[in-house]
Amino acid sequence: MVILHHLNTFAAMDHIQTPSPPITPPAHQERLFPAPPSPDECNNMIMGEAQNRQPSPDRASRSSFSSIRENENTLTQTFTHSKVSHLDVDEEVVDDRTPEVTPGPSTLNKIHAFNMIQTQFRPPVTQPNSRLRGYVAPADSFQGWKGIQVKGKLASRSFGDLTILNNVWGSPPKAPRNVTIRPGEAAIERLPAEILSAIINLLVLDVPPNGVTRRNIDLMSLLLTSKTLHFATLSTLYSQITIPHSRIFHKFLTHIAEHQTLGTIVRRLDFCHFNPSQLFSTAAERSQARNLTSETLLRCLELTPNLQEFLVQEHIDQDLSADVLRKLFLGLERMEALDFCGCTSTFFKDSFTAIVTPDWPAQLSIRRLSLHKCLTLPSTVFETILPRLTRLTHLDVAGTRITDAALMSIPYSARITQLNIAKCKLLSARGVIDFLANHPAAQDIVYLSLATDARSHQLFDVEDISKLLPILPTTLKSLSLKGSKMDPSHIDLLRPLTKHLEELSIGRSLLLEDVNRLFVPDETEDVEKQLEWVPHTLKFLDLSDFWGNELDLVYLFNSRCAIMKPFSAPLEVVELAEDVFRRVVKSSATLQRMGWRTSEVGSRGWMVRQKSQDPSVPHDDGSRGWKMGAEAWGMRKIPVARAEVGGMYGSFMFGRKL
Repeated sequence: MVILHHLNTFAAMDHIQTPSPPITPPAHQERLFPAPPSPDECNNMIMGEAQNRQPSPDRASRSSFSSIRENENTLTQTFTHSKVSHLDVDEEVVDDRTPEVTPGPSTLNKIHAFNMIQTQFRPPVTQPNSRLRGYVAPADSFQGWKGIQVKGKLASRSFGDLTILNNVWGSPPKAPRNVTIRPGEAAIERLPAEILSAIINLLVLDVPPNGVTRRNIDLMSLLLTSKTLHFATLSTLYSQITIPHSRIFHKFLTHIAEHQTLGTIVRRLDFCHFNPSQLFSTAAERSQARNLTSETLLRCLELTPNLQEFLVQEHIDQDLSADVLRKLFLGLERMEALDFCGCTSTFFKDSFTAIVTPDWPAQLSIRRLSLHKCLTLPSTVFETILPRLTRLTHLDVAGTRITDAALMSIPYSARITQLNIAKCKLLSARGVIDFLANHPAAQDIVYLSLATDARSHQLFDVEDISKLLPILPTTLKSLSLKGSKMDPSHIDLLRPLTKHLEELSIGRSLLLEDVNRLFVPDETEDVEKQLEWVPHTLKFLDLSDFWGNELDLVYLFNSRCAIMKPFSAPLEVVELAEDVFRRVVKSSATLQRMGWRTSEVGSRGWMVRQKSQDPSVPHDDGSRGWKMGAEAWGMRKIPVARAEVGGMYGSFMFGRKL
C-alpha cells in the first residue's frame, strides 16, 4: 500500500511538471551512490505485488497515513499521531511505518526511493568548476514532500519521505567500539584537578546538626575509591578545618602529627562553631582533658606552615597565649586573615599587649583583620598593628578603643573595601570624615558601618551628616548611619546614594514620611523631573532607630506610603525596633495581604517581602561577593573568610543588638 501510494503521487507529478535531467556525478561518487534502476525494471519488480492488492481509494477521501494532526480540543500547539486512515469503505489496516533498508527484501524499498528522489551533483561555492569536491543533493525539481490539506491550509508534511531520504543517503551506523577502561582512567578521574576539587567541595559539611556526630562521611568514602580521588579528597578534607569541639581538635592534631604532610595542606582553622560545653559540663573537666590548650594550639600552628586563615571567638580566648599570637602575626608567612571576634578576657588582653612591641617588621602579610567587640584591647595595639598592614582590605574594629591617629596610620597602599567602626567611642566625627574624604585607602569602600547606640553615644550630628554624605564613593553598597542625628534635608543627599546602595540604615529624628521620599519623586516637582526619576537599588532598609510611636504604623500600611507597595521592589527586608516589631506581629494578617511576612532571630526582627509566585520574576538569594558567603541582609560583623554563616559568627552578624 505504501509503494502504490508513492507511485500514484509521482504519476500525478509527471502530468504537472517534467523533472529536469539530473547532473551526472563524478566517477568516485558513482561508486558511493549507484545509479537508480530504469523505470522498466521498477515496473517488473513491483507488478507482482501490486496485482495482489486492492486499489487505493481516492486521496481526497481520506487523510494521509502516519499523519500528524492538530488536536482541536486541547492546548495550542499540540498534535496527535494517526496510523489509521478514515476510509469510506472497509479496508484492512496497514502499518505505514517507513520500511527499513536491509539486504535482500530491501531492494524494493531502494527502487522506490530512487524513483522518488531526483538528485544532482553540486560543486563547492568556492570552486564552482571542480568535479573532485562537492556533494549530491535532491534536485530542484524534487517533489518528495506531500502537502496535506488541513482546514484548507498546508499544515503538515510527510515524515516518511524524510526517513526514506535518510536511509538512501545516510551511512549505516557504526558498531560501537569495545573500550576497556583501565584503573585510573575513568572519566571523572581524567578531569583537571581544579574541576575535580570543585566537585568534591560540594560534598563538604562544615558542621553537623548537633556538632558531635560524624560528618563528611561522603568524603571519607571517596578516600577509598581510587588513588586520584584519594589525593583530590585529601586536599578538600584538610584545606579548611572546622573545629566544633575539643575532641575533634585532638583527633586532627594527632593526624597531622603522625602524617606531617597533611599539615601542609591546611589553609583555614575555623573555631567559630566551637562550643566548650559540648562534651564537658564543667571547666575542671575541660582542663583535665587537655585537648585544646595554648600548648596544643601552638603545636598545631607549627604543623600547619601554610595556614592562611585563622578564625576564633570568645570561647577560646583563654587559650590565646602570647606565643600563639606571636606565631599568628609573625611566624606564618602566608597568613592573610585573622578574626578574634568577641575575645575580651584579661588573659587575651595581657597576651596581646605583651607581643606588641616597636621592633615588629615594617610590613605584615595580613589582608583581613577582625577585632570585632574586642573591648579590652588598649589603643596602643591598634597604633602598632595598623601602620604595618600595607595590603589591608577588610577591617572590623567595632566596639574597640581605636583612635583617630590609629585610623589615619593605615598605609596609603592599603585598599579598604569593608570597614566597620561602629560604636568606637574614641573616634571623632571630624577624624572619620577626614579619613573617608582624603585617605587613599578609603576611596573604594563597599561596606561602611558608622553605627552607634544613640542611648549611650552619638558620633555624628546633623552638620556632620551633611558633610559626610556628599563625600561617600559610588562603590558603596552598604551604609549604616544608625544612631546618627538626621533631619529631612538629608533625604536629598541620600537620594543619589540609593541609586547604588543595597543596604541603608537610617538614623534618628526623621519621620516615615521623610523616608518615603527615597522611593518616589516629590509631587511638587516638575513633571519633567518626575519623568527623569531613577529607581532605587535598595534591598535592605533599617528603621530600628524609629522607637515606639516614632514609626507610624497607620502611615506605613496606608496607600500613600510606598515602602510596602509592590513598586518599591527590589526592597526585600525592612528592620524594625523591638517594640515596633512586637506591634507589627499582631498585624500579621494585614502584612500578609500586602505581600509581606515577619522574621526574627535573637533580638532582631524584620519585615520580609514574600517570594513572587511568578516564575518569570528572577529570584535573588541575597548572595554578594562583598558579603563573603552570607546571604541574609543587614549583617553587623564583617566576615574575613568566605564561608557559610554559622556558629558564634552568625550570632554576631545577625542575632545581636548593636
